Amino acid sequence: MSNLSRVPSQPSRRPSKTSKQKSPGQAASQNGENQLATAPEVFRKLRELIINGQLPAGAPVTERKVADRLKVSRTPVRSALHRLQQEGFLTSVGTDADRRLIVAPMTQDDGSELYLMVGHLEGLAARRAAQLPTAERKALAGKMRDLNRDLAAALREGVYVATVFDLDLRFHQLFVDRAGGPRLRRLHRSIKLQIERYARAYIGVLVDALRDSVAEHDVIIRCIASGEPKGAQDAVETNWYHATERLIGTIERYGEKGTWHIVPPGIAESNAREKTGTRW
Repeated sequence: MSNLSRVPSQPSRRPSKTSKQKSPGQAASQNGENQLATAPEVFRKLRELIINGQLPAGAPVTERKVADRLKVSRTPVRSALHRLQQEGFLTSVGTDADRRLIVAPMTQDDGSELYLMVGHLEGLAARRAAQLPTAERKALAGKMRDLNRDLAAALREGVYVATVFDLDLRFHQLFVDRAGGPRLRRLHRSIKLQIERYARAYIGVLVDALRDSVAEHDVIIRCIASGEPKGAQDAVETNWYHATERLIGTIERYGEKGTWHIVPPGIAESNAREKTGTRW
């Protein structure tokens, strides 16, 4: 008889009740990835970084580096980057062979377009606010008046600039939230976030210009309180038109941001030589 016949057969091993197969998410989490992150969460995080300037204008953005930095898989990152590009926070530059995503540059043309668009949206909201029943529009005007007084006091006292911009933002948001429809509010929010990016980038200069806005706000308040739809709309659009002029003047003085990445190298070097008088 063969010796193999004397070797006892090994009992089949069944997995214990306590040892369960790891799910892909569990395995990924052990590798450091946050599988609970969804595309909207990644989108909001990246948008916040862009608005706050932590991802500055012109900065390159790659799917792999974002996934590594946020410790997420590349699938939600891909969706988030696509949405950020659709909303204008990212843009594609380069040729087909060298196409890449960067944080959208901050330019005079882009900034003025954003400011004027918000002006028209808020103008419509103000028009509707002036058409509210008397008691409602007067109550709204009272809240706006209180905020405008706080804004004027903050400017006089020289408080932290972020506080000043927050008061101005809240002033405008009051009548947009009260009188704007759902579609108007959605459009307003998406564009206003991009305006906040410009405000933060040039905040030290633009804050002084807000002194002129206090008087313009008074006109808006008066028109809404007295029920003058056209006057309220015109006053808001005028306020934003002047803000646009101030922004353009600021960018002319201090320069656009992130545009180097969208200028062909030969042209960029030629422009630099013309400005400095040097040869590269």
